Amino acid sequence: MNTLNMNERCRIVAALVEGNSFRSIERMTGIHRDTIMRLMVRVGNGCARLMDEQMRNLRCERLQLDELWAFVGMKQKRASQLAERGEFGDAYTFVALDADTKLVPCFHVGRRTWTDTAIFIDDLRSRILNRPQITTDAFAAYYGSIRRAFNSEVDYAQLFKVFASETNAGRGRYSPPEMVRSEKEVLIGDPDPEHVSTSFVERQNLSVRMECRRFTRLTNAFSKKLANLKASVALHYAHYNFVRIHRTLRMTPAMAAGVTDRLWSVSELIEATGSEEQIAA
Repeated sequence: MNTLNMNERCRIVAALVEGNSFRSIERMTGIHRDTIMRLMVRVGNGCARLMDEQMRNLRCERLQLDELWAFVGMKQKRASQLAERGEFGDAYTFVALDADTKLVPCFHVGRRTWTDTAIFIDDLRSRILNRPQITTDAFAAYYGSIRRAFNSEVDYAQLFKVFASETNAGRGRYSPPEMVRSEKEVLIGDPDPEHVSTSFVERQNLSVRMECRRFTRLTNAFSKKLANLKASVALHYAHYNFVRIHRTLRMTPAMAAGVTDRLWSVSELIEATGSEEQIAA
């Protein structure tokens, strides 16, 4: 039975984190797409465990939180018509970003609900040692979850973005609405108004859409299974934290945050996830 060697696995993982689809990688490497899928899921699940182990006892002064939309199987409108929706429909990736080191300490893939918000905030709280300043959008579920998880030992503000009320006339069907202004509201503690922002995390969301194929809009690259989406997201953030050099920092976010003292290679990431065992080609 043919198996993938480390060089082949590195080529596949490197292509995946650059936004290539399974079929394009199949054409470039000659490796069957089912094998590529199995490797992605195995390495992605290992990356989730790696992130859980490594992102502990952190000191993040300014955190920006956001949600990134995708869907599984079908859009929400169609999924809501099913007798049993299951895992189909909207899937949101909650993500936290350290504005100083650009580190992603944690993420959570689920629904945009109060329950999933609480799970995400509780996970974030378990990783932070200091009293951080947190900025989120106006999603109502954040306030109660942050107050409860941090026991008010946090400086928290929400950023409201007000968009034009017109129906986007003349801007194109897929053009974003025009933002008129933004408003800041302090909810807990005494956050610095100059650092009440979600700009960095929103810019990182663009990187996700560029480099994680399942988030590319208006294509057939969406996830057909929730487990595959979770594995893909974990692979992206682990590679982002440990392997990809941030152009502004000139080091990886994990190095900037003191999580590691060296630049990781793709092969080291694969080995760290426990995914070095042979995979049938």
